[in-house]
Amino acid sequence: MPEATDGDLAWFTAAVREHSTALVRYFARRGPRQDAEDLAADVFATAWRRRDDVPRDAVLPWLYRTAGFTLANHRRKLVDLPVDRVPETDASRVGDDPELSALFDEELRGALLSVGERDRRILLLHAWEGLDGEALAEVLGISRSGADAALSRARKRLREAWGERLTF
Repeated sequence: MPEATDGDLAWFTAAVREHSTALVRYFARRGPRQDAEDLAADVFATAWRRRDDVPRDAVLPWLYRTAGFTLANHRRKLVDLPVDRVPETDASRVGDDPELSALFDEELRGALLSVGERDRRILLLHAWEGLDGEALAEVLGISRSGADAALSRARKRLREAWGERLTF
């Protein structure tokens, strides 16, 4: 890899400042909260190593895509904890966080589990990370129209799995 330039360092510093909170939240919603910052750091380390490959106009989608791979690798190393043993920090409790409450709601978890890994990933990227359109397409590595269609299909399958109780 060529030596880093001042421009590389400035770009990377700005990317970390702008996107670190989003990445930590991404990981905290999907795994043990105590690992979220370390996993986000792993993603940024990858971004630094592959800085020439990161599209400057789509940094966050690239980070989310890398985060998906990082999380999959991390999960291979973990033993699943029962839901009632979810690690919590400080005074923040699952019941006090609407997003985490939704995640650990049995009915929603069952519906999300029934739609399959790809649909679940698409739905969570859309609902929690706010991605759609070009950003979602970039994370998924498909065209914009493909991402729109994939989101539509995932929503339909979730509605069917949840008995038409969910409205997006």
